[in-house]
Amino acid sequence: MPEPMQDPADLVLNAALLHVPFDGWSETAFKAAIADADVSPAVARGLFPRGAIDLAAAYHRRGDDAMIAALEARDLTDMRFRDRVALAVRLRLELVEDKEAVRRGATLFALPMHAAEGAKLIWGTADRIWTALGDGSRDINWYTKRATLSGVYSSTVLYWLGDDSLDNQATWAFLDRRIDDVMQIEKVKAQVRKAPGISRLMKGAESVLSRIKSPKARRDDLPGGWTAPR
Repeated sequence: MPEPMQDPADLVLNAALLHVPFDGWSETAFKAAIADADVSPAVARGLFPRGAIDLAAAYHRRGDDAMIAALEARDLTDMRFRDRVALAVRLRLELVEDKEAVRRGATLFALPMHAAEGAKLIWGTADRIWTALGDGSRDINWYTKRATLSGVYSSTVLYWLGDDSLDNQATWAFLDRRIDDVMQIEKVKAQVRKAPGISRLMKGAESVLSRIKSPKARRDDLPGGWTAPR
């Protein structure tokens, strides 16, 4: 039987990973990947219109896909929720086969012209984690959970990139501390809500914030629509 045709996007991305450690996520690496993958330049440009930027974004989303697959294969029944979140972040990093590709990506998305793209990718990772763990919030909490986890994830990645400890144990300890810090903030918020005098102010603020809805909570029965290019 003939072998199934491989996705040209995967071919280009796989080929690029051989060049990224030397050339970064650059136009040079992109052109070399096209030649190595034997994919038509027109097809490659159609798949990755912005060249190396789209290629780096595709690599990040591939890592997210691998994380979700690994997370869904785990039995999380007896785990505390904070441990489930920590496991998801840890899996996301443990499944990386080439740390240098991530380092080069972090450098690329730290540039001012690409910072918004990098922030969107990190937000996407946080969103996929919360969604996979069954987050059902549809109000302001939808945003705060993802914003908080985005901060935890990005700081952990930066720590991990410089970690030379055995089996990255220092990184996992750092991750646990960051999640513990977040849990402490939630405890303080709960205590403030109960404090005399302040609780009334909190209820007023929360009443206003409750009007903020997550994107998924908006009506989807209207004609038409638009999806941002990935």
